[in-house]
Amino acid sequence: MTIYSTEWCGYCHRLMAQLDRAGVSYAEVDIEHDPSAAALVMQVNGGNRTVPTVLFEDGTAMTNPSLKQVLEKISR
Repeated sequence: MTIYSTEWCGYCHRLMAQLDRAGVSYAEVDIEHDPSAAALVMQVNGGNRTVPTVLFEDGTAMTNPSLKQVLEKISR
């Protein structure tokens, strides 16, 4: 799973800290340093650069999900 974030996003840092505590691995991409990642986030979010956007291995995405939502998704 990949988490698209920014350095200043408190929601991003919270989700990643929760995933770290739960022992869940992920890749992080800062959309402010990667234009193609920013474009993907905008495509997923109707033109908005909303983070955190989580892209799962099955190609689906969630925007600003809770830890519970992410854990439910990856346990399926």
